[in-house]
This record gives sequence, C-alpha cells and structure tokens, in this order.
Amino acid sequence: MNQPYDGANMIEQAQDFLDESEAIYALVKDLSDEQMEQETGFKDWSINAVLRHLHIWNMAAYWSLTEPAKFHEFFKQAMAGMKDHAKQGRTSMRYFEADYLDNLSGAALVKTWRDFYQMMAPEFEAADPAMRVEWAGPSMSARSSITARLMENWAHAQAIYDVLGLKRENHDRIRNIVMIGLNTYGWTFKVNREEAPQPVPYLKLTAPSGDIWEYGDPDTGEKIEGLAEQFCQVVTQTRNIADTDLKVTGPIATRWMEIAQCFAGSAEKPPAPGQRAMKTS
Repeated sequence: MNQPYDGANMIEQAQDFLDESEAIYALVKDLSDEQMEQETGFKDWSINAVLRHLHIWNMAAYWSLTEPAKFHEFFKQAMAGMKDHAKQGRTSMRYFEADYLDNLSGAALVKTWRDFYQMMAPEFEAADPAMRVEWAGPSMSARSSITARLMENWAHAQAIYDVLGLKRENHDRIRNIVMIGLNTYGWTFKVNREEAPQPVPYLKLTAPSGDIWEYGDPDTGEKIEGLAEQFCQVVTQTRNIADTDLKVTGPIATRWMEIAQCFAGSAEKPPAPGQRAMKTS
C-alpha cells in the first residue's frame, strides 16, 4: 500500500475523481442487464464496455501509484493482448478489456468498478502530489495521474448519458478538465504533425456554477467563449465544435477546436457533426 504523504498539500483532485465516479454510479446502478448492453455513440461500445474500460485503467493508475512492477506487468499484457486482437481484425482495446475481466458485466461489473474506485481515491488523496508515477507514455505526477482519470471518466460517461437520453448536471470540478484541455494545446498540434501556432487563444468560459473562468490574453484576436462544459466536450472529443454554442474567433482558435485532443495516443478525429448527441427517443 502507498505510504500516506506527510505534508499539507493533499491531492484534492482525488475527491473530484470520486465525486464524478459517484455521479456515474448513480447513472448506471439501476440499469438492467439488457440496458447495460445498449450500444453507445462511442464507437458502438456498450455501457458494459465503457465501464470495463474505466475500471481497467483505474486499476492501472492505482498500480502505477502503489505497485509499479504490477503496472508494468499489466501494461505488457495489455499491449500483447491488443496486438493479438488487432491481428484478428477486432477493436483491440475493447476485446482485450473484456477478456481481461472475463466478460464481467451488469450489476457485478458495477459493484466491482465502484468498490475499486472507492478504495483507490483515498490512496491518491494521501499521496505526495509531486510523486512520479509510470504510464503508457512519459511518467507524470500523482496529481496529474488522478486528474487524468477524472477527465477520462467524465469523457466516457458522456456516451452513457447520451444513450440514456439524460441531460448531464455538471459541477465546477470540470475546471480540472478545462486545464487539461488548455495545457494540451501544444500536444493537439504535435500529434497532428503541425506546429503549434501562437498566441494560445484566450478562453472565457462560464462554469456550471455561473462563475467566469478566464485564461490568456483578452486582447488577442484569438478567442473561445461559452460554456465550460462545451469546451470540455470538444477537447475530450465527445462533441464536434459544430454541435456546441461556443463562440470561436480567429484562425488559430478555429483550427484548435477542429482538432482538439487532450488525451494521449495517436491522433484521433473528433466525431462528425451530429454524430455524438443525446438520444431523444
């Protein structure tokens, strides 16, 4: 087990991660086995597949904090498993994850996933925020690791809200995701093999609470203005910029919102306009 951090700065993002996970739990806890097999708008993944994905990479993040050797063993197994499925023409990650969890699904999956994240969050909260932990790419701080888990859980849950036809109630903890989106400005262009143009656009975003969050130089001609949750949807690729009410000014801001990607991996195209939306019937 990880030794508690003997310092004043606890990782507050661990509580944000726990709160967001609990919001997802409230969404799925009463779903039937049949409902859990509904295909979402995310690459036709079922709700079961989405939860398996969240659970497995929650475990990986936890092991990277507490048992690095176990994380490396898991990651090696994951890469080999995904490679084998890819050779057979299947969506490698989804099939590997189902295999790894022995096709765990329904209520049993929900319980397993929840039990784990409830145990995991306090471990991250008590960790040294600056502690380096391993991941698929470069190592990161423990604070960055749990913040990334918050982002991924929030992003993938959008597909569940959408397929269930439910409007999401967001909270100001999404400011963590806004910051990831802003901090990966350069990464977005790099992964698309483009030079990151300057200046970084000015952001003026309205938080769920109604507060105004501002970042950058307001005098630049490059601006993005609107709801913080819609900015988060664009940078996590859960919505196309055309499906939001964000006001985008300037060619740099326009290009950023066309290709925004705040997560690691190879370049991914955002969903086409209208492709990711809340189910209405």
